[in-house]
Amino acid sequence: MIAFAALLERLAFTPSRNAKIALLRHYFTTQTDPDRGIALAAIAGDLSFPTAKAGTIRELGASRTDPVLFALSYDYVGDLAETVALIWPARPHAGSLPSLAELAETLNTAPRAALPDLIAGWLDCADASTRLALLKLIGGGLRVGASARMAKIALADIAAEGIGAVGADDVEEVWHALKPPYLPLFAWLDGRGPKPDPAGAPVFRPPMLAHPLEAADIAALNPADWRAEWKWDGIRVQLVTTGGGRRLFSRGAGDISDAFPEIVAAMTHEAVLDGELLVIRDGVAAPFADLQQRLNRKTASAKIMAAFPVGVRLYDILFDGTEDLRALPFDQRRTHLEAWVVRHRPATMDVSPLIPFSSIQDLTVLRDGARAAAIEGLMLKRADSPYLAGRVKGQWWKWKRDPLTADAVLMYAQTGHGKRGGFYSDYTFGVWRGEDLVPVGKAYSGFTDKELVFLDRWIRAHTTGRFGPVREVEKSMVLEVAFDAVQLSKRHKSGIAMRFPRVARIRTDKPAAEADRLETLMALAGDRPAGPSRG
Repeated sequence: MIAFAALLERLAFTPSRNAKIALLRHYFTTQTDPDRGIALAAIAGDLSFPTAKAGTIRELGASRTDPVLFALSYDYVGDLAETVALIWPARPHAGSLPSLAELAETLNTAPRAALPDLIAGWLDCADASTRLALLKLIGGGLRVGASARMAKIALADIAAEGIGAVGADDVEEVWHALKPPYLPLFAWLDGRGPKPDPAGAPVFRPPMLAHPLEAADIAALNPADWRAEWKWDGIRVQLVTTGGGRRLFSRGAGDISDAFPEIVAAMTHEAVLDGELLVIRDGVAAPFADLQQRLNRKTASAKIMAAFPVGVRLYDILFDGTEDLRALPFDQRRTHLEAWVVRHRPATMDVSPLIPFSSIQDLTVLRDGARAAAIEGLMLKRADSPYLAGRVKGQWWKWKRDPLTADAVLMYAQTGHGKRGGFYSDYTFGVWRGEDLVPVGKAYSGFTDKELVFLDRWIRAHTTGRFGPVREVEKSMVLEVAFDAVQLSKRHKSGIAMRFPRVARIRTDKPAAEADRLETLMALAGDRPAGPSRG
């Protein structure tokens, strides 16, 4: 546990990606099974303890200290695990910590009623750094800037020193056939065992991603070398069907099969397909807000499936049966995909159409009309591009429609988490309805570190009320907010919901009375109600 705590602390304070990978490689090389497998699962986000709730941690922190002091400290620090780790009273010689694997086993098997005493006992015999690692492990969301992909690169580096050249993609392709603590994986990488055999299990392949298209990139494009598609406003998915089963994966490799059973039911022929999951009615893609009604659910009821029918617009084919097509140029893969769909006619799936064009000006006109068509923008793909994992510059571009903007008044603020802990970085803003301000969204991004410090100081100096961790502020700070779309919403007092709002500018030059009015935003909204929104 102490070695894991040291790893998390060093990762949190190491900005370099390569240095983080080196830290992970050293940890996985020097630690033993099964502890290193539990650490890998925690970093990869594959470790959870359903009976250990944040409320338990909060109650422990408040009970061991003064509740008012704890509340004030939590408000200032902005991170529950960090607050408890720092404020917990030290008890020297209180005992010893279990190993990482023993701790995980206890959290998985202990009755919920026993957890508070168990966790308190562990905290008693740990220093502040180890307490933080322990609480992060229990609560999930390590927030140390190390991703599952980094961990897999580090594992591949370990193998390269022993069994020879292994890439992160090789690790990825056996990943979903394994479970923590990944003993067969480490045995293979250490040269002590064979490569894990997925045995026909459907496994995720890392997707190919696009770079944002900038002005300089546009000038260098030769239209004859490129193919254009719509950038649909849904979520990217991978459909994997093998003799060993069927799985629907999100772009981040999450298994979402149970949430979309109608898609999985249509996956009747062996293949690995790449596409966009959308709500589709009568062949027309619905707004993203409709798809939100289906997202983040473990299962889908018959009622919600009927109300929000989903389908997949297919972009690409990686495997046809066991035939690997990824090295083929895009044009050949596209021909193969179209033939596959004609041959199998899968329900709930169609092929995303290619868009004919002869000049960049043609594409510009299409992109400018994307918003009216409820489409996110364009995708440009080199005709000769193979299917390469990750974001390979110069092969695929995404050219999104321009954002909308509005001037809104800052109303409430809350502290952030991770590196923003202790700073007021979550902002609720509103526009005028008559003489009153009504909230229309929340923003967590778009500002620089310098602007964050400025807003944090302003919020502390202009607080007019407190509601737990939330501060109400004087209604005088105007923010220019960029956002992707506005939709009608019955869940919000204002009647609208913004999609992807972010702070574009701090308008210290503009009086609050001159901020935008609700009717201006209502005019941008469609006639369909929005689903759940962060705004």
